[in-house]
Amino acid sequence: MKFTRYSVAAVLVVLAWMSPVAERAHTQVGKALTIIDPNIAGEKELAALPHMNAALVQSLMKRRPFLSMTDFNAFLSQSLKAPLAELYGRLFVPINLNTATREEILMIPNAGNRMVKEFLEYRPYKSLAQWHREIDKYVDDAELARLEQYVFVPIDLNTASDADILTIPGLGKRMLHEFKEYRPYKNIEQFRREMGKYVSKEEVARLERYVRID
Repeated sequence: MKFTRYSVAAVLVVLAWMSPVAERAHTQVGKALTIIDPNIAGEKELAALPHMNAALVQSLMKRRPFLSMTDFNAFLSQSLKAPLAELYGRLFVPINLNTATREEILMIPNAGNRMVKEFLEYRPYKSLAQWHREIDKYVDDAELARLEQYVFVPIDLNTASDADILTIPGLGKRMLHEFKEYRPYKNIEQFRREMGKYVSKEEVARLERYVRID
């Protein structure tokens, strides 16, 4: 039996997605296995992607963070004439399952109108586990793992576990400590003020996408 690089990648996605189960129970941001986030990717990672030349990579890095997939798509559309679907199979700004537009969901390669309907039908999502249960009715494990890479459900700042918080792309142990130090948060303005002591306002805005206060 001959394995293509696509079939091998699909097997790796499923294996990584299924293990360890205990860790995945806490995940609120989909685990990126075959795609990278343009807001945190390194220069070499970006340059290795389809249609990405040196000038575009530099422009992207100066412009980021992109606070929505709509913004990122608009940025790339100004520079690239090639179809973007191939690139979006490798590079994508994760979308909020509760607020993503129909157009943003359709930017997920091969999502299609049917999957848009299913994504929207079960809103609001309280957890990524809820999304797993609902979408698993319509796709197999490999496709569920692939789709998960593109999505997230914001975490509750006041109750999220360490594992929840560390799923935020680009967030390390130092910022985990700062996130927890100021609990309980009364409002998002407090989060902005406290995190602004440690990172730029642009980075605060990027991090804010992944959090909520219930």
